[in-house]
Amino acid sequence: MAAVLELGQAKRQARSGASGFRVEFVHDWKLAASRWNADGRATSFQHSHWFDAWYAAFQSVSPLIAIISDAATHREAALVPLVHRVHKGIGLVEFPDFGLTDYNAPLLGPGAPQDEAEARALCRALVAALRRLPEPADLLRMQKMPAVIEGRPNPLVTLGREGSCSLNGNLIEVGDDFEPYRTSIKRMQLPRSFRVFSRYPGAMFRIITEAAEATRLLDTMDAQQQARMRCLGVEFNLNEGPRAKFYRELVGRGIAEGYAIVSALTCDEAVVATALGIRRGNNLIFLRISNAGRRWSHCSPSRLIIERTMDALHKDGVREFDLSIGNYAFKHRFGAVPFPLTDVSIALGWRGIPYVLRDRAAQRLRRYPWLAERVGRARGRLSRDDE
Repeated sequence: MAAVLELGQAKRQARSGASGFRVEFVHDWKLAASRWNADGRATSFQHSHWFDAWYAAFQSVSPLIAIISDAATHREAALVPLVHRVHKGIGLVEFPDFGLTDYNAPLLGPGAPQDEAEARALCRALVAALRRLPEPADLLRMQKMPAVIEGRPNPLVTLGREGSCSLNGNLIEVGDDFEPYRTSIKRMQLPRSFRVFSRYPGAMFRIITEAAEATRLLDTMDAQQQARMRCLGVEFNLNEGPRAKFYRELVGRGIAEGYAIVSALTCDEAVVATALGIRRGNNLIFLRISNAGRRWSHCSPSRLIIERTMDALHKDGVREFDLSIGNYAFKHRFGAVPFPLTDVSIALGWRGIPYVLRDRAAQRLRRYPWLAERVGRARGRLSRDDE
């Protein structure tokens, strides 16, 4: 059931005469998407297929989508996808994420801020509107935000400090000729790995285009990743509940038009490796990679499927390959260049203040790794109580 703030109430609650921006909240993603007419700038994650799948899978939280427009011209400035939930008695407002969305950001419309002053005004209008919500809202947490969205500044980053997130993105930019890039990573000897793999009967690399087959490969990916995480002693939950539903919804909705990308290295004996990514224009983001385990380590299946997928999609016009968040050594070997992300915590009510203080303390600690390590040993791992 859709729920929208009444227009008169939204004006009284959300309009700021000084800000120049009007904020309206919509409590249903599909309705918000129908109201958003702009062909906005966004990362690959701010896509209708992503949000359709996410909001359908995680029904324990309440959608809270902010539509922000220029108060004078009525031009759409930004659509900010958010959710509201109560966690340990705290009314928490955050992006639709739960560890699945690597880059959180607004969709920017034609009326988006042109400079820092306008960006700050938009942020003030959004925060003021959130503080006047009828539902309890104590804390606004916006995490993993890129500073730039398709060449335009992300206005929400002005609420925090760029690079305050403990994670970063990893971007590879490839020119029109793929061979110079392949030469730049020759130390990984991936052509040799492919020759070794190709000796197996039925060996092939494929981009999957049928939803049913892609869904079956997700089952294989889940099993392979779970086995890997078990060996490492790490908890794995992407094959359970809403998370499993989300990935299947995403693939089912997005594979036909090439938004969801599923690739595989297979032979008669086994599915040796799989990869899942999302594509927007000339950009591909790798989300998940799996392999069949130590038995196949001699042909480096995880690295090989990345390189094969990059090669195939480069022929189809992709020039930016994003290895997603996290600093793993293999990303540097692929030539990925890190870029910073921003975390923001703002108290919307007095109950949110202790959480903001703790978040900011954690951000400051990350500037001094040696101190963070000592604090971590003394007090245990800092937790943000996200779930």
